Amino acid sequence: MSDIRLEQLTRSYGSAKAVDNVSLSIAEGEFYSLLGPSGCGKSTTLRMVAGFVAPTSGRILIGGQDVTELPPERRGIGIVFQNYAIFPHMSVGENIAFGLKLRRKSRDEIRTAVTDALAQVGLSGFEGRYQRNLSGGQQQRVALARVLVTQPRILLLDEPLSALDKALREEMKFWIKDLQQRLGITTIYVTHDQDEALTMSDRIGVMRAGRVEQSGTPREIYEEPATLFVTTFIGQSNVLEVMAGPRDCEHASATLEGYRLIAAGGTGISEGAPARLVVRPENILMGDEVARNGLVALDARVVGETYQGAMMRYRLRLGAQELVAERQNQSHLTRWHPGDTVQIGWDPGRARLLPAG
Repeated sequence: MSDIRLEQLTRSYGSAKAVDNVSLSIAEGEFYSLLGPSGCGKSTTLRMVAGFVAPTSGRILIGGQDVTELPPERRGIGIVFQNYAIFPHMSVGENIAFGLKLRRKSRDEIRTAVTDALAQVGLSGFEGRYQRNLSGGQQQRVALARVLVTQPRILLLDEPLSALDKALREEMKFWIKDLQQRLGITTIYVTHDQDEALTMSDRIGVMRAGRVEQSGTPREIYEEPATLFVTTFIGQSNVLEVMAGPRDCEHASATLEGYRLIAAGGTGISEGAPARLVVRPENILMGDEVARNGLVALDARVVGETYQGAMMRYRLRLGAQELVAERQNQSHLTRWHPGDTVQIGWDPGRARLLPAG
């Protein structure tokens, strides 16, 4: 078994906590991303799982075994860093064989394992090449092959695409996800790039200041953010100042510029308390769409428009507050311009009420 469980994992440096009481469960074969800004503790968490950093407190279990005190080489883990660490004086084949030679495998075993690993990463026939003859994407594949050849039960990836250009990052993120699915290997992926996390992950843990603020599927993280930080870090959101209204067993309500609105979330927010209503730009309907969908119509004024190819982006003023709406740029759809008044609205299930703090 290669499931992972972190129990109240903490790493302190003096009085500062780089990782603060993190508890997570990652299923066997799952692709789990730790996502957050620089300095949030995601890489420190990964290095504790790898065994390179000792926890101040807490436990790490892999397949039910407590590995907290085990050295890295006894954990069955492979790790790939952002700088690849390929030895330039060795050929691709020698790089991949390096770990197997340390394990004193026979020459025939090494030859077969290297051939198989190169086939796994789509680099068959590259054994004799050197780092200077490889593209960034090919170097990344060699680094992965060097890890996979040792048949680890856990794969750890620490910002592996950050050194690549945008086009190559796009290509490699799908390639890595496809490889992980084919191998069925439990994977923890560290990134600050929300698009990578949303595209590649089965689940995501969003970290801030050493803690996991929310853990869930990409859809849950994007559509049901638990905190204002998650809301603003993942994608773009309109965050509107509102006053919390009464709540029933299913929905919250809020008052915005004199309108009473229904929203999801709102648990634990007292009626009459300041709150924040969160709605994504793509979920705002405009003009005739509002009445056609039976939504509460709010009168807004267009203060700006931006052409973005397939999308039009509108800046809107609603009373004293501004928000942004995005619509597909199609010839049959109405266009608005600065100074126009337009009715806007949104499905209550697409808006969330969160605490103001």
